[in-house]
Amino acid sequence: MPEHEKLGPRAEPGGPVGPARAAEASEAARPTRSTRSARPSARPEKVPLQARTPPAGPVVTGAGATSWPDRMLPLLRTPTGARPLLHEPPGPDRPGPAEVASVLDLALVVGELLLASGEAAEDVEAAMLAVARAYGVHPCDPQVTFTRVAVSYRPGPAEPPLTAERSVRRPSGDYARLAVLFRLVTVISAGGIDVDEAHRRLTAGLRGGHRYPGWLVALACGLLAGAATVLVGGRTDARAGLVFASAFVAATVGDRLAALVARHDLPEFYQFVLAATPAALIGILLSFNGLHLRGSAVITGGLYALLPGWRLVAAAQEGLAGCYLTAAARMVEALYLMTGVVIGVTAVLYVGVNRGADLAARDLPVGAANPPLQLTAAVLVALAFAVMLNTEPGALPAVMLISTAGWTTYGLMVGAGQQPVAAAAVAAGLVGLAGQVMARHRGSPALPHVTASLGPLLPGSVLYFALLAFVRGDDEAGLRGVAHACAMAMALAIGVNLGREAARLFLPAPAPTPAARPRGRHRR
Repeated sequence: MPEHEKLGPRAEPGGPVGPARAAEASEAARPTRSTRSARPSARPEKVPLQARTPPAGPVVTGAGATSWPDRMLPLLRTPTGARPLLHEPPGPDRPGPAEVASVLDLALVVGELLLASGEAAEDVEAAMLAVARAYGVHPCDPQVTFTRVAVSYRPGPAEPPLTAERSVRRPSGDYARLAVLFRLVTVISAGGIDVDEAHRRLTAGLRGGHRYPGWLVALACGLLAGAATVLVGGRTDARAGLVFASAFVAATVGDRLAALVARHDLPEFYQFVLAATPAALIGILLSFNGLHLRGSAVITGGLYALLPGWRLVAAAQEGLAGCYLTAAARMVEALYLMTGVVIGVTAVLYVGVNRGADLAARDLPVGAANPPLQLTAAVLVALAFAVMLNTEPGALPAVMLISTAGWTTYGLMVGAGQQPVAAAAVAAGLVGLAGQVMARHRGSPALPHVTASLGPLLPGSVLYFALLAFVRGDDEAGLRGVAHACAMAMALAIGVNLGREAARLFLPAPAPTPAARPRGRHRR
C-alpha cells in the first residue's frame, strides 16, 4: 500500500468516510412537430469534483515553491477587517450543494483526525482550509478548539451558509497518523485527486495499525525513565545501574497499570494516578537502605513521561498562535493530569519523607556533570519519547540528530554560566528550526521531529521538585518551582515558535507535482 494511503491507529470517526452520491438519470428530449421521431438528448454525465490549482497560484517546484501550510497560514492570520468580502458568481464551474457537502465532510474528518493526533489548532485550521480551497469551496471559515472542529461555507450574499462540525474525544498523540494525513492534504492541495478518491484513501488509511508492537512501546516507556535518571544525575558509579533498572521497572509497571485502567474506559485522570504510584513507592524504598541510592532520581525518571511538561509547552504555543481558548483548555488539562500525579505520589512521598527518606537532588538537569553520558541519555530520552508517540520509523534518525543538537546547545550555555531558561529558549529555537528543515526535506509535518527532540528539555524534573517542596511543607519553594516550570515551558514554546516562523519566512518548501488527472470528462 502506498505510504500516503496509510493512517495510524485509534482513528474511529464513526464509520466509513464519504457520503454516497445518487446517479442522475438521463432525460429524453420531447418530440417536436417538425420531426417525426424524438431525438434522444441526454445531459452530460456528472463526474466527481476535481481538485483545482491552489488559489494562491500555480504549483511550482524549486526554490520559490511553497507548501500548503505556508500558503494557508497567511490567510488564517489576515485580520477580519482586511479580508475581501467577494463571492464567486454563479456559474457552471461552481460546486453544487452535494459537492460542497462532500468537500466539507472531507475537511471535517481530516481536521478531526489531525486534532486527535496531537496537531495544534492553527495547523488543523490550515489543513481544513487547504482541503476546501483545493476543491473550490471558498470562502469558508474553519474553527478549531480543543475538542471541536467546525467549518462554515457561505456560497453567496443571498444564500444561506452551510455549517458542519464534529467533536473530538480524548485526543492523544499519534504522529504516524498525523504524518499520513499531512501527506494526504499535500496531495489534495496539489490537485489531480477528486473528492471520492480522497475519501477512499482516507477510509483505506484508517485500517492501518501501530508502527510498533505493544511490548516495544512498554520497553520504550521504561527506557525513557531509566535514561531520565542519568539525565538528572549524570553519574557512572556502581549504583547508577541499579537506579536505572529501578526506574525502568517502575515506569513499565506504571504503564501496564494505566493500560489496565484504560481498557475499562476510565478517565485519563485515574490512569495517571495509578501510573505514578510505582515510581514513588520504589524510590522511597531505595532511599531507606544504607547504600545511599538516589531515590529522588528514580522518582523523577519514573514520572518523566507522566508529568505534563509537553502539555504546558503546547498550551503556551497555542497562546502564541492566538488560539487562547484552546490554550486555556490545554492548560486546564495539564493541571488536572498534574493533580492525578500528585494524588498518586503524595501519599507515598508523605509517608516516606516523614520517616526520614532522603529525596534531595538537583532541581534541574545539568549540562556539565558528565556531558558525554548525559548527551547519550538525552538522545535515548528523545528516541523513547518518539516511539511512545508512534512516530514513523523513518523519522527516528532525524529526531536523534535534532535532540543531539538541542541538548548540546543547552549544556554548553548552562556550562558557560547562562540561565537555564535562556538556554532552553535558544536550544528550543534551534530544535524548532531544525525540525522544520527536516520536515520540509521529508515532506512531513514538523511536530513529530520537534516534540520528541524537546523531550530532554521538558520541565518534568522541575515540576517534581516543586511537588516535593509542597509535600515537605515548603510552600514558597513549591510556588517557585511551579513558576520556574512555567517559565521553562514558555521559553521552549517561544523558541520553537521562532524557529518555525523563521523557516516559514526564509525556507520555502517545494510543493509536490500535481497528480495525473484521470482520463475522460472532468471539471476544470
